[in-house]
Amino acid sequence: MLDANIIRQDPDMVRSSLTDRLYSTDLLDSFLGTDLRWRETVDKNNRLKQVRNNVSMEIAGLSGEEKKTKIAEMKGLADQIKNLDTEISALDAERQEALLLIPNLVHSSVPVGKSAEDNVIVKTWMKEKCFTFKPKEHFEIGEDLDIIDFVRGAKVAGSGFYVLKGDGARLERALINFMLDMHNQQGYREVFPPILVNDESATGTGQLPKMRDDMYHLERDGLWLNPTAEVPVTNMHRDEIFENSELPIYYTAYLPSFRREAGRHSDTRGIARVHQFNKVEMVKFVHPDHSYEELRSLLLDAESVIQALELPYRVLLLCTGDMSFHAAKCYDIELHAPGGDRWLEASSCSNFTDFQARRARIKYRPEPHLKSEFLHTINGSGVALPRTMVAILENFQNEDGTVTIPKVLRPYMQGQETIG
Repeated sequence: MLDANIIRQDPDMVRSSLTDRLYSTDLLDSFLGTDLRWRETVDKNNRLKQVRNNVSMEIAGLSGEEKKTKIAEMKGLADQIKNLDTEISALDAERQEALLLIPNLVHSSVPVGKSAEDNVIVKTWMKEKCFTFKPKEHFEIGEDLDIIDFVRGAKVAGSGFYVLKGDGARLERALINFMLDMHNQQGYREVFPPILVNDESATGTGQLPKMRDDMYHLERDGLWLNPTAEVPVTNMHRDEIFENSELPIYYTAYLPSFRREAGRHSDTRGIARVHQFNKVEMVKFVHPDHSYEELRSLLLDAESVIQALELPYRVLLLCTGDMSFHAAKCYDIELHAPGGDRWLEASSCSNFTDFQARRARIKYRPEPHLKSEFLHTINGSGVALPRTMVAILENFQNEDGTVTIPKVLRPYMQGQETIG
C-alpha cells in the first residue's frame, strides 16, 4: 500500500498516477475524505483526553460539592471520549480499506499508455524460426504424440485443466529441475513453501482485496490456493525486520499455482491459459537504493533461462495501463510460438518498491541504532511452465511429427534427444 503521508502531501501526484493507470480517482477522493474525518476526530478526542487529564489532577485537590460536580462532569466527558474512540476505530477501518484499493505509484520511466498495444519492445533475442513445412500448434503436437490429454483433464476437473502424459510429464519435470538448478547457481536460495495461503498473506502481496475473483477460496478453512508463488515466498518474512547487512535476500521456488481467470477466455484451446499451472519463481528482498538495479539483474536471470533453451523471445516494458496493481515498473518476457504465430507472456519481472513491504510489514534497519524502514520487494517468473512448454513444442517440432528436446534439458531426461 502507499504511505498515507505521501497521499496527503502530494495528492496531485497520486491522482496523476491513477489516471495514467486508468483507475478512477474516486479511490483517492474516498481515502482523502475519510482520512480527513479520521484526523479531525483523533484531534478532537486528544483534546478531550487532555482536558480529562487536567481535570483529574484538579480533582485531587478538591473536596465536597465542588469535587462531586467535577466528577459528574468527568463522567460525561468519559462517555464522549468512549464514543469518539468507537468512531475513530470505524473511520480507521474505512480509510485502511480505501488505502488497500489504491495501486502502486508508477515509476517515472514507465511509458504512459492504455493497453498492451502501448507497451515498448526493449529487446529481442533470436529470429523467429522459419520452417520448410507448415508448423503445428502445440495442442495438435501434444495430442498426436499422446503427451497432452485435454479430454481426461476436463473429465477430472473441468474446462481449463489438462493431463501431461509420458514424455510430456517428463519434459515439464525436466524444465522445473533445470530452472531451479540455474537459479541456485545465480545465487537464489531454493524454498518450497505452502501452496495454500491465508487472508493476511494474500493481502500482504496485494492480491486481496483487488484480485479476489481470480482466486480459488477454501471458505471452510479461510485459505486460498496461491495464484503465484510470489505470495507464500514473500509472506515468509511478514512482520520481520532485517539488519542492513542481511540484504539482499534472493529466493527461488517451484509451486503449482491456481487462477480462476474470471472473465477471461480460460477455455481457449491448449495450455497457454489454464486454471492450474506450474511456475518457478524468483523473489528478492532488497535495499530501496538498489531496487531498480536488482530488477534489471532479475530480468537478466529470467532471460538466461530462455536463452539456454534457445527460444526466440522479446522483452517489453509495460505501459501504465497494462501493469499489475502492485507493480511500480514491470518487464514482460514473451516467447514466440510459431504454430499459432503469436507471442506468449512467460514471465513478468516487477519492482513493487515498498508497496508490498508496507502491507506485509517487512522492514530493514539501516544501522543498528536507527529506526527500521520498509525494504523493497522484487519478483519475476523464472519462468512459467505452460507457455514455455508451448514454445518448446512449437519451435522444436520436426516435419516427421517428433519434437527435439532442447540440449540443456537432455541430462534431465536421461540423455533422450527427441519425443516421438
